[in-house]
Amino acid sequence: MVLDETNGKEEPRPARTVVLRADTAATAERLGCATLRDEGVRWTGWRSMLRRQEMRHLPLGDAVTPAPFHIPQHALTRGLRDAAAGERLVRLVTDSRLDTLEQDRTGVTAHTRGPSGTWWRGSYLVGCDGARSTVRKLLGIRFPGRTAVERHAVAALRTELPWPGEALLHRRPPWLPGTEEVTARPLADGVWRLDWLLPPRGELVTPESLVARVRDTLAGWCGETPAYELLDTGVHTIHHRLARRWRVERTFLAGDAAHLLGALGTQGVDEGLRDIGNLSWKLAHAWHQDASPALLDSYQDERRTAVAARLRAADQSLPILRSGGGLRTYLPGAARGHDAMLTDGHLGHGPLGAPPVHTHSPLAPEPTATRAPVATQPGAPVDDVRVTAPDGTTGTLRGRLGRGLLVVLVAPGTGVWDRRHWVSAGVMPRLAAAVDRLPVRAELLVTEAYPGASAHTVLLVRPDGHLAAAFAGVRPDELHAAADTVRGGAPARTDRSARTADVD
Repeated sequence: MVLDETNGKEEPRPARTVVLRADTAATAERLGCATLRDEGVRWTGWRSMLRRQEMRHLPLGDAVTPAPFHIPQHALTRGLRDAAAGERLVRLVTDSRLDTLEQDRTGVTAHTRGPSGTWWRGSYLVGCDGARSTVRKLLGIRFPGRTAVERHAVAALRTELPWPGEALLHRRPPWLPGTEEVTARPLADGVWRLDWLLPPRGELVTPESLVARVRDTLAGWCGETPAYELLDTGVHTIHHRLARRWRVERTFLAGDAAHLLGALGTQGVDEGLRDIGNLSWKLAHAWHQDASPALLDSYQDERRTAVAARLRAADQSLPILRSGGGLRTYLPGAARGHDAMLTDGHLGHGPLGAPPVHTHSPLAPEPTATRAPVATQPGAPVDDVRVTAPDGTTGTLRGRLGRGLLVVLVAPGTGVWDRRHWVSAGVMPRLAAAVDRLPVRAELLVTEAYPGASAHTVLLVRPDGHLAAAFAGVRPDELHAAADTVRGGAPARTDRSARTADVD
């Protein structure tokens, strides 16, 4: 049940866009968001300049530097809404503004105002209702942080630039005195989003001054102002905030209701999709198989810790990158160091941008002597390798996420052998039997190779794509213990008759 306070229609705003990393774009595609491929674009490269000097040029799209996905926010929202509307088990209720929330031992009761206003009943409630979250206010959760960390003038326009398909970060362009930073990021159909970093307490940005910025910027890049079509403009103010708690009994916060960020290229929608990827499989497990308190508690432990680290990295970097010059900028290597930090934020690397690693999660299995080294750190997202199921179905590892645990055997040569031979040969029968005995639902997959893994390495992957453990060979007892840890331990027994559904 989705209670939506809007009318369900998205206002097209080309200047409001979303940059998704490879893992979150895969999450949206797995949810059925068709607009990603229809109305989004992957950057082909990244350029950064300081004044008139090119500092960096990175081709994007390989395993080392995957290309971010850029799409208008209204298109992403529409795609997710259409996907939800096509699901038999999902009901969308528009024009429903929450005003009351009550919890008890077996569920949550909520009341909404509007044409469909009534009482609703469910087992859990997730507040994804934005920065001014009603759910957060009804729960009495504080939302401390910093206001107006950055301000940007924004324009979406259709034109031709000298680097088609590539994103550009230009610091201190000489033809824009007083401008610290301009970014140009491509969208589909020849559209670009341009952002100008504004002084923290600058004057009002008028339509005339913004058009002047557009013309001067395009002339500086192209030699003269090319033909362009201005589609949308605005001023984007970035705040940094983090809710004190993300769970109160059976109610959770996610997305902008739980955190606000966005400075230095960090992406709030990116983190919101990671919230949902982390929480959804845990709620599904709690609903279908019961769950220990540790499983649902781990949502706050993992995601709040990850976002707090992202905000801390941004807060530590801002004084360095936004100092406005001074002696520090003349130190050897300072310019390239600043460029590297900004590139990390925009491309999803390092403390500012890399996907989180749940090293100290309560769901992390204890290391043992029989663990196998692989290129992926335990707790980090797995690489998206090609996999084959025992029935012969092939696909990518990310394409199998969200349905339960994944047990992946690294078996070189399986791609060229007939499936009938390898499915009953070697370690496969023992591993299949071990997977059948796991305390939670799991799917067995085979891959020819995984970065850093030797033959017969067994990977245990969480439903959200994070590596739980890697074993040297088939070790049924250790695999069982690790799977039990990933589910948060044995569930507390509940009366399944207490399961709740919505009521009008």
